[in-house]
Amino acid sequence: MGETSKPRVVGLNHVALEVGDIDEALAFYRRLFAFELRSKNDTMAFIDLGDQFIALQKGRKQPPDDNRHFGLVVDDKEAARWALGAAGVASLGGPFLDFRDPWGNRIEIVGYDNVQFTKAPNVLRGMGLMQLTKKESAKKELADKGMPLG
Repeated sequence: MGETSKPRVVGLNHVALEVGDIDEALAFYRRLFAFELRSKNDTMAFIDLGDQFIALQKGRKQPPDDNRHFGLVVDDKEAARWALGAAGVASLGGPFLDFRDPWGNRIEIVGYDNVQFTKAPNVLRGMGLMQLTKKESAKKELADKGMPLG
């Protein structure tokens, strides 16, 4: 099989997090974030992220994640910082806004304005987030890759 016949990775559809209890996990994440629940059953729940989703899956058995994590993009990083504090969830310190959920999943909060990650205009419109903007450094990252905004 030649190099040109390999499929190209083009994005993430979802991230699956193992949790102890679906209802407890939804209650925890609702204290931190506004979101739409796509669907739920006894062992799974799906949190809608527009054209992506987070899957919460019952059955966490491993110890807390140390360095393994994923970055969750939010519309307002400072509001997320406040929500974590109000919910009594400790930040892990360091240069990033990382925390662990009650099941040990490590999550980094990333502001939409500060990263090259970009939702398509139709997705932003559908999510009611057309007001989101990018910092110049994020715009430059995209332009340097041949993907200038607007």
